[in-house]
Amino acid sequence: MKEKLARLNAVRKLIMKEKIKSQDTLLERLQKEGFAITQATLSRYLRELKVSRVSDGMGSYIYAIGEDNYAHDFFRGCISIEWSGNIVIVKTHSGHSDPVALALDSFGFNEILGTIAGNDNTVAVFLREGYSGEDFMKRIKETIPEL
Repeated sequence: MKEKLARLNAVRKLIMKEKIKSQDTLLERLQKEGFAITQATLSRYLRELKVSRVSDGMGSYIYAIGEDNYAHDFFRGCISIEWSGNIVIVKTHSGHSDPVALALDSFGFNEILGTIAGNDNTVAVFLREGYSGEDFMKRIKETIPEL
């Protein structure tokens, strides 16, 4: 049981930290890390972890863990983040403002009072009194380490 848990954690960690595009790539990465695992077992683990393939925003698809789909939506849509006081502006790729705003709302950050998805490529994030853009960036990097 401990071995299975270690393999599941390794799968989860690789998917969260890297842009894995195929099961073959994931299997190779796991084997390089010393895990003896078959394709069939990996397929079962992917189902168990509720892994899906999501667009990376660049024409390819990558693996994402069920609850991390919002993180992937944010990561693939975000171009830049700037702030002044407790107002944060997230610039997005064209057409990504709605998914990025939905992701931010879904994270459930106490710091966020609300978001407004703008004209196709901008999200305005309004922080609660006492929170700054620096606080927001710290929190978002905790949620999406690769950002």
